[in-house]
Amino acid sequence: MSAPIVAVAGVTKSFHVPGTLPWKPGRFVKAVQGVDFAIHPGEIVALVGQSGSGKTTLARIVLGLEEPTTGTVHLDGERWDHVPEERRRARRAQYQYVPQDALQALDPQQTVLEHLVETLTVLAGLARRDAASRAIDQLASLGLDHRAHALPRQLSGGEQRRVTLARVLALAPRLVVADEPTSGLDRDRRNAVLEALLANLAPGAACILVTHDMDVARTACHRALTMLSGRIIEEVDLRRESPVHPYGELLFAPWDHALPKAPLGAEGCPFVANCRLAEPALAPTCRSLAPALRAVDPPSAHRVACHAYPSRKGS
Repeated sequence: MSAPIVAVAGVTKSFHVPGTLPWKPGRFVKAVQGVDFAIHPGEIVALVGQSGSGKTTLARIVLGLEEPTTGTVHLDGERWDHVPEERRRARRAQYQYVPQDALQALDPQQTVLEHLVETLTVLAGLARRDAASRAIDQLASLGLDHRAHALPRQLSGGEQRRVTLARVLALAPRLVVADEPTSGLDRDRRNAVLEALLANLAPGAACILVTHDMDVARTACHRALTMLSGRIIEEVDLRRESPVHPYGELLFAPWDHALPKAPLGAEGCPFVANCRLAEPALAPTCRSLAPALRAVDPPSAHRVACHAYPSRKGS
């Protein structure tokens, strides 16, 4: 297997939350806890989980938009975390972010074409004439050439999303991190945006697709990394396998499983109070000790963080 584009090791991220009153002490919130994964050229990987699970924070850490509290991030073999921005600037065009709020990311005074020309002149260093030519070609590939002179407020939600994609894809990046790129769109527009993203990736490029839409994950992605309370609790090849963690099963088939009734736990496995596998003899371990990711069936790449699963597999 070729060397990974993304290699994340032992990453944590904590945020300080001030007290509600001046004399109240603040507290630290652990947004990401001990995350390890790698993504190779050509892979489309879904980062899934409920709101607040740490998906967006982790995605921003990968791109250097947030610094990890501990751990390391390497992109194409080079250290990317905690390095001066001037060292990253020359390579920024290779690793691109598609934000969740498309309209907020666009300048209300710039046309669609002006957005792309600015991106290509500033980040790719193209002359303005060359940038305009490439921009027009990129807009045509995304079905937006007829909207080249429209302002963001004149576009539909789906068109706004495709403009943010066009700005990124025009740079032919090695890695695209797309944060909920289809959120809030109806099915037709969602499919159009997803197709526009995947069909226009550069050869060999990788993509991290942050999503809460399991249909999108199954349709578009090779693997899924499932997050819960800041941890990756399962890594599964969606082309060959199905989730086995009770939380992963619930995410991907909510109609087949009871919805959680108890809050997530602060210690041990966060899903223990809702887990059908936490039998009485095992529950104390589940409540006190966070399970580590381990292979389900070596040499399979399927990994799960569940104290109950090894005994379940062998039974």
